[in-house]
Amino acid sequence: MITSPTSSSLSEPVRLALDAAIRAPSPHNSQPWRFEVTGDRIDVLLDKDRVLNVVDGGAREARLSCGAAILNMRIALLAAGRTGLVHLLPDTDHDEHLATLSVRGARPIAPADTALARAIGLRRSNRRPFTDRPLPARVRRALVEAAAREGAELVLLEQPGDLDALAALLRHAEHLQSEDPEFRAELARWTVTTDSRDDGVPAMAGGPRPEPGSLLTLRHYAVYSAAQPDRPYEQEPLVAVLNSYTDTPLAQLRAGQGMERVLLTATNAGVSASFLCQPVEVPATRLALRRLLGSQAHPQVVLRFGYGFTAPATRRRAVETVTRQHLPEEVPI
Repeated sequence: MITSPTSSSLSEPVRLALDAAIRAPSPHNSQPWRFEVTGDRIDVLLDKDRVLNVVDGGAREARLSCGAAILNMRIALLAAGRTGLVHLLPDTDHDEHLATLSVRGARPIAPADTALARAIGLRRSNRRPFTDRPLPARVRRALVEAAAREGAELVLLEQPGDLDALAALLRHAEHLQSEDPEFRAELARWTVTTDSRDDGVPAMAGGPRPEPGSLLTLRHYAVYSAAQPDRPYEQEPLVAVLNSYTDTPLAQLRAGQGMERVLLTATNAGVSASFLCQPVEVPATRLALRRLLGSQAHPQVVLRFGYGFTAPATRRRAVETVTRQHLPEEVPI
């Protein structure tokens, strides 16, 4: 029998894993995941109805998001003293079946896992201005190492020429998207202006417009009036590109786990982060970014890091809404 789970029908480790999974980041906070639970097994499925057809027609960003959800489940289980065994793309006949996670036996709890698990609930996408305080070298190394731990590569654009080139690609991609009526319509559909939705990006979370001449162009989720002043953003932003070594669905799921470990590591260090999605959403600028990096890697995510005030959390659909539970059939007496 298949049913929606109740608070008492899920085991404690499964409930902890799912509570962590739904807090993963996703494009426009679309939350493109579904879960099916059978005992202590969680199947992660791509919700194709929530893939953004304009900016993510191939579901690359949606798979990154589901990879982030998988990493959150792994971390939550480790912090609870359990192991989560993950099998990516277990069913080649069904491309929406992204992973199977099986909850395994007890294991010692490492302080680092406890800290990362705590960061899951604190992580935010912060689209507001950051201060000009630079990130220390030790924090930069920790971010790079976090990506490498999941088989991804985080390249920090620390040379002014590279950052200027990235900013030019960002502006070009932003211009192309802003001129596309289908993109504008999709963005408007996912911009939340009421309290009745548990997905999308609230207008208040969009951040103010940068002052003219600012280096970076951030995506806006609200229409700003002339009465709302532009704000200065940091003069020397730290921007990084997260790469995978191939561009298959499997690589994208792994890169999503690397992305989330980087974001949780930043959160633990008191560092804010936001996404600069435009250059990797437009094929031409994504190819140009790959050439800029001068490697065989495939750019998956562009991130901006810095120190800033806490950003508001975006809402999430409840575990019961995104999960179906397979219960054993009752045997008649």
